Formats: sequence, C-alpha cells, structure tokens
Amino acid sequence: MSASAVNAVTVVVPTYNELENIQRLIPQLLALDIGHATALNVCVVDDNSPDGTGAYADQLAAADARVSVVHRAGKLGLGTAYIAGIHYALAHGADAVLTMDADFSHHPRYIPAMVARVAGADMVIGSRYVPGGRVLYPLSRRVLSRGANSFARATLGLQPNDCTAGFRLYRKRVLESVPLDRIFSNGYSFLIEMLFEVQQRRWAVAEVPIIFEDRQYGQSKISRNEILKAVYTCIRLTMRRVTGRHLITNTEFVRSK
Repeated sequence: MSASAVNAVTVVVPTYNELENIQRLIPQLLALDIGHATALNVCVVDDNSPDGTGAYADQLAAADARVSVVHRAGKLGLGTAYIAGIHYALAHGADAVLTMDADFSHHPRYIPAMVARVAGADMVIGSRYVPGGRVLYPLSRRVLSRGANSFARATLGLQPNDCTAGFRLYRKRVLESVPLDRIFSNGYSFLIEMLFEVQQRRWAVAEVPIIFEDRQYGQSKISRNEILKAVYTCIRLTMRRVTGRHLITNTEFVRSK
C-alpha cells in the first residue's frame, strides 16, 4: 500500500502525577514545526492525578484549542490510557496518532523526524536500538530494557529493533484495523501486544533513532509486576502465533471498508 504525508497529528500523553513535566512538555509540543501542511494537537489522558496534572491541563485546553483533556476516574493503566486517547483523537479528526511519555524520556525534538518518516510507512517507532539511538539511564535499567526487548523479539518474531518503545506514530488506517478494545494487555505490556497486532496485519513499520533519557521529575511507573506482565503477554501471544489463529491483513481490512 502506498503511503503519503499526514495532515493532522494528535499527540496522546497519558499522565499520573506529571504536573512538573507537562508544564514544560505541552508548550514544547505546541511550538514544534512539523511542516506547514501538518497540524499538531495534544490530548492529555489524566488518571485523576492528585498533584493537579489534570486541572493544569484543563487550563491549557481553555487557553488553546489545540489541547484537549480526557479525564479518567483513577489510575487505570497505561494501555487503556493510550486506547482512550486514540479513540478521542480519531473521533476528532486525527489522521495519525503519536503516543509518548510525559517525562521527557521521549523528547519532542524527535517528533518532526517521525512525522516526516511516516510519509513512507504506516507506523514509526522512536527507536533506542537503531544506529544513532541510545539510552542514558543506569546500567541495571539498560540490561532490563534490552532483555525485555530481546525476549519479545525472540518469542513473537517481532521485526523492529525496539519492540517495547512507547514513542510511536500510527496512521489512522493502522489503528482502525486493530481491535483496540479487545487488546487484553494493560500497562507496558500493551506496547508489545499492539506491535504484535500491527505486524500480524503486515503494516509497514519504520524506526527513527532517538536518545532515551531518564526522567528528571517525578517517579517511574515501571514495577516488577509490569515486567512479569510483559513476560506473560509474550507467552500468551506466542500461543496465539503457534496455533495460527486467523488475523485479517491490512489488504483484507481495506477491502472491507
């Protein structure tokens, strides 16, 4: 399938106690130059942050129509936050959705390159593990991240070099082809399952190198429980892959539209 430039990109940013970060992040996102033909909007998905993240995002939304906020009742998980933001973005005219962390581990400076790259692809990953990419956090986390990424690639046959990155740009047609509300995984394992679904449908995935930095403000949301969930997700999806459960391809999806 041929690709082309995108006209409207919505950046989905899940938040829980990220006030210090979004005070810096959202102005930087809105100031990005991603090409005169491409509009950029921001959707904050806040899980009722006690630190006032959601209220601050509401203030920004009241002042700038490019900002919107989805409020959720509590801390419901990263995967469902992404899905809520994606549904909102698609319902409000986005033809591409970019997901990213709020803590500057995914820096806004890479977004123009990702938007440019999607002109020849269906999905773009901001990748730590391609030439030019690297990570700037402690050795223990680098080993953990590499191990999780290698395990996901080995068990599921995933082709991208960085399979666990949350810095991703999806075309609308990709998101519409995936049964988002039937994805079982939550938390960070959602990222593995989402990429599995995308690859099963044979969408073209590209990678852009990024430098992944450790957060400067707030606390990391990654826990040992999240790691165990990711391992379980890989095993569960491997069983699906082995049993040959049918998944529609992108061609079949487009034909059905």
